[in-house]
Amino acid sequence: MDPIGFPERTLAVRRAAARLCLRMGWAPLHEVRLANGRRADILALQPGGGFVCIEVKSGLRDYLSDAKWAEYQPFCDQFFFAVDSDFPLNALPPETGLIVCAGLEADIIREPLSVKLAAPRRKALMERFAWMAAARLAALEDPAGAVELAVGLNPD
Repeated sequence: MDPIGFPERTLAVRRAAARLCLRMGWAPLHEVRLANGRRADILALQPGGGFVCIEVKSGLRDYLSDAKWAEYQPFCDQFFFAVDSDFPLNALPPETGLIVCAGLEADIIREPLSVKLAAPRRKALMERFAWMAAARLAALEDPAGAVELAVGLNPD
């Protein structure tokens, strides 16, 4: 029996991956809805305007039951899986980046293939990222106004 449950493992991996982003000078934003309706676990903005998408996997079952990860790749310059140190690494596709997390620490084990986003998609993604980050910050300052902020961010 696993001593740490699925939600706790997911949260721990996501937290460690976000800390790695900060250490790398990237600005991570959690749970970002993309234009295709998918939701990126972490979308990080790199210096220079590059985007990194990080898909958090809590275990092999989580990975095998979710084949949507390829749909995130058109919305980033680099795509990584973030897993914990118990994950069977050879199960992950070799063209993707790999972040391995242990406790609050994480390291990039494998760099992904890089694909440069088209300028119009980059611009739209940058605007979405900025709006979401600003709205989340404003909601922290004014929780009662969060509903109004969310209305402006919902895709039609």
